[in-house]
Amino acid sequence: MTPVELSRTVLHAVRRAVDAGELSVAVPTRAVVAPPGPGGCGDYASSIALQLARPAGQTPFQVAEVLRPYLVGTDGITDVVLTGPGFLNISLDRDASDAGLVREILRRGDRYGYADQPDGRVVQLHCPHDLRAVVVAEASARLLRSQGALVRVTAEGFEDVWTSVLGVRVDAVGHAPAELPVNVRPVPVPAHGAADPLSLGRDAGRWALLHPAAHDRPRTGDEHLAQRESNPLFRVRYAHARARAATRNAADLGFTAAPGPVAITGSDTGTPTGSGIPTGTGTPTGSGTEQPLLAALADHPRVLAAAADHRAPDRLARHLVAVADAALPFLLTVLPRGGEKPSAAHRARLAVAEAVGAVLAGGLDLLGIDAPDHL
Repeated sequence: MTPVELSRTVLHAVRRAVDAGELSVAVPTRAVVAPPGPGGCGDYASSIALQLARPAGQTPFQVAEVLRPYLVGTDGITDVVLTGPGFLNISLDRDASDAGLVREILRRGDRYGYADQPDGRVVQLHCPHDLRAVVVAEASARLLRSQGALVRVTAEGFEDVWTSVLGVRVDAVGHAPAELPVNVRPVPVPAHGAADPLSLGRDAGRWALLHPAAHDRPRTGDEHLAQRESNPLFRVRYAHARARAATRNAADLGFTAAPGPVAITGSDTGTPTGSGIPTGTGTPTGSGTEQPLLAALADHPRVLAAAADHRAPDRLARHLVAVADAALPFLLTVLPRGGEKPSAAHRARLAVAEAVGAVLAGGLDLLGIDAPDHL
């Protein structure tokens, strides 16, 4: 069960409770599910009971108690535990859930996490005559469109070189009417003492302006061009290239991807010492490397929605770094080693690797950054 499917299952539980007369509320259009917070348990948690408590005239915990029986026993759900004021902590059938998640990502490709249809929102983004503001506004528009909104971007001023170097565009330029104030205004690049982000080129220049939060001052030095582990952009693009290479190498070995249970064995080995390439933030051998990665992949739709809602492409950029850091140790375990023959586990690992490639490529595209297959 994917997070999207789980969200629909939670809404279905609400609808069933309403139909049974146990809740008297309007069924919401969306139920957010996310990894449990402190004090939580299971695979995902939902605060839907807190959202419905006031209109239902009950406490959040009472609403959660009403909803729990409608969730327990649903295919793919193994347990539901109530914590705190009324959080629903949901445990999933791990093997079925992981395979379903990977299958859904491969089906959607680089559009995984996108809305299925327009949601009726019309959003106007207006920014000052400032390079970073224009880049943030354009990336925010990409995110909003991915979530079904109709978006128009305007700026107080614009330079043609911004398009030729960074590929950024707006729909109109000029002073907006009084009823449309500037609503995208990140901290600009310092006028003095900082390198011109245009000197970094399209990909590194956009990353330098988008990766920091809007309230943080961007760094525009050549560290964004360095091909080493300390550069987050390099780690993201390197993980994408490694994922694509796994598919090519598997084809040479005569096997393809097939979502299923992922079994990590102690025979997997790490990166050769002295290679100078990043290995991520985890142990490359043994069991467990897949779970942080699958959790990060599952969280991708929520991150896209939150980044769009808050006009915060930096949230997506940081999420891509988290996916890459979780992926790099896992990618070391995808292909057979030595005399191993390709097994069902290898095909399942390859499916996860291809899911990683799809998520990283789609995320970078939303930021306007290229995802090369070779690096």
